[in-house]
Amino acid sequence: MEQLFKGKVALVTGAGSGIGEKVALLYAAGGAKVIVSDVNDEHGEKTVTAIKQKGGEAAYVKCDVGNPEDCRKLVDKTMELYGRLDIACNNAGIGGEAKFMADYSVEIYQKVIAINLNGVFYCMKYQLPAMLKNGGGAIVNMASILGVVGTPTAAAYVAAKHGVVGLTETAAAEYSSQGIRVNAVCPGYINTPLLDAMDTKMKAALVGMHPIGRLGTPEEVAELVIWLSSDKASFVTGSKYLVDGAYTAV
Repeated sequence: MEQLFKGKVALVTGAGSGIGEKVALLYAAGGAKVIVSDVNDEHGEKTVTAIKQKGGEAAYVKCDVGNPEDCRKLVDKTMELYGRLDIACNNAGIGGEAKFMADYSVEIYQKVIAINLNGVFYCMKYQLPAMLKNGGGAIVNMASILGVVGTPTAAAYVAAKHGVVGLTETAAAEYSSQGIRVNAVCPGYINTPLLDAMDTKMKAALVGMHPIGRLGTPEEVAELVIWLSSDKASFVTGSKYLVDGAYTAV
């Protein structure tokens, strides 16, 4: 792979599996030193091992992104280990429950907002000053098709992902003149552990919502994240990019 990130340091939340894992692996393949973050130690360490086995450099730092102090410590540890932060992919997220709004659990709603929305704010709050110290950087926030359109039975997830798009646009407006680009990626339904709880019938129904005729793969999303994180996207900031097999086109 082309050494797009040689000499740079990248941080990925939710990097223990799914999209985050693939993003971390591709950052490392592109020459970056990678901070792998997750709440699951086993999964996070597995990603670090995979990077090192391919000759890359990485370290695992546990972080619950719903906890602002964890997010501060994550960036502090990054600076302690590698002395800089150039790239961040704020990917960590959960699905919540599938219920109509009046039946949706307040506790679960608050948890989804805490992780999927507040976590992106907390991470950027501490990542931005770190990036400014080395003259700029690139942030990619993981939103969703449900950050662009609504859907029944997913009030918390839809609210959080719409919020992520708004945070992305705001951060870009504030920091692009200082050399930090901020973009959002909005995947359709992707074959990740978030869908493991679904039975075959439910997955088939999801496939039917995508005119391309299948679900996406984590690698397909990760490739877009890599481009947005690289200097090839030097004039791209404040935007949201759909990776959805035409889900939102119909």
